[in-house]
Amino acid sequence: MRISTSQIFNSGIQGLQSNQQALFKLQNQLSSGRRILTPSDDPVASAQALVVTQSKEINTQYMENQSNAASQLGTLEATLGSVVDLVQAARERAVEAKGAGLTDNQRGFIVTDLKIKLDALISLANSGDGSGQFLFSGYQGGTRPFAIDASVAPVPPATQPPVTYYGDDGQRLVQVDTSRQMASNLSGADVFMDIRAGNGTFSTSVAGNSGGGNNQGSGLVDSGSVSNPALWNAAVNAHGGFRVEFSMGGSGLQYQIYETNAPNAAMLATPVAFTPGQAITLEKTTAPAADFGARIVISGTPAVGDRFSVTPSSDQSIFKTLQNLIGAIGTPVNAANTSTELQNRVNAELTNLDRVIDNLGRVMADVGSRQNELQTLTTGGKDLNLQYASTLSDLQDLDYTKAISEFTQQQTQLEAAQKTFAQVSQLSLFDIL
Repeated sequence: MRISTSQIFNSGIQGLQSNQQALFKLQNQLSSGRRILTPSDDPVASAQALVVTQSKEINTQYMENQSNAASQLGTLEATLGSVVDLVQAARERAVEAKGAGLTDNQRGFIVTDLKIKLDALISLANSGDGSGQFLFSGYQGGTRPFAIDASVAPVPPATQPPVTYYGDDGQRLVQVDTSRQMASNLSGADVFMDIRAGNGTFSTSVAGNSGGGNNQGSGLVDSGSVSNPALWNAAVNAHGGFRVEFSMGGSGLQYQIYETNAPNAAMLATPVAFTPGQAITLEKTTAPAADFGARIVISGTPAVGDRFSVTPSSDQSIFKTLQNLIGAIGTPVNAANTSTELQNRVNAELTNLDRVIDNLGRVMADVGSRQNELQTLTTGGKDLNLQYASTLSDLQDLDYTKAISEFTQQQTQLEAAQKTFAQVSQLSLFDIL
């Protein structure tokens, strides 16, 4: 077969270009550290790398969401901690206000302090999350959640208008994992407003003297207890609530129980002799007899006509409890408002403060559980990112030992091609003519 001079030159040029391209590719691989520079280098691995890269980016976004949620929950936890400290301090002042040796002026100083604490509490309830949103306003992140509503008259014993909630019950959810959304806020109603008063089932309080005015004896009522919730619920449905009223009998002080729905309907067939500190069972001994599954204890000695009420628990806000304390402690002690009356009213609000603290403990536990879950998700996300990085490395990264060997080999091939082409290109008939 005859080979022309042009064929020799074309073949030589093609060989040189092929070697140069191979060397150029190896050089790019070595400089980038990547085995796959274009999808054509390994179509299957390129497709797999694309899927893994997308998954890694999604996981990274979830981790960023987790970080944002953790930051907001941290702010929430710190704010709730400040609320707990404030409520506990208010409780200490309330206990102090019951001291028998305090004058009205000294209790006035406590009232001033409690008013300051109430303002501080409202301020904490209106805390922001650092991004322009309120922590406790539900979905209404831009709405200030709490404010004193001056258009509503104070509800005794409070002397200030009530604090109103302007948010909602919604939760702002953050997508923290493929199948997990987490709330980064709390509803202000759940934290500050919807707190069951009394012992959580019913509330006890002084109910005034049948002869008019406040209770006049030294009787102190506790918060009571429920031994059978089913019986109590049935009693409430049938009778609404109860009133314990004292009178003087042939053997001394005695009490009778009346129902709220029919104020003059006696529950006991005959009044029962009163023993201070002994449990008073809420029951009906008139036909048909019934046990209401609850009891209260009254210590001290009530006056004739003194009454105590037992009513189903209703929701009472933290603010209302503090306002009631301020109203009770700020009322001067005199013949009409005895020190026992003061103690009964303060004791009732102390019980409510205990319920407040219990509720705050519950919501703080909820926040802590979310934080623990976020930590678990973040740890898992970091491990998953490492796995994705390892998979991408296996698919894309260059084997430097192999690549350097190929580069050296390709360089040798190119040098050989260059030298041989130089020699072949000098062969010509003109050299021998």
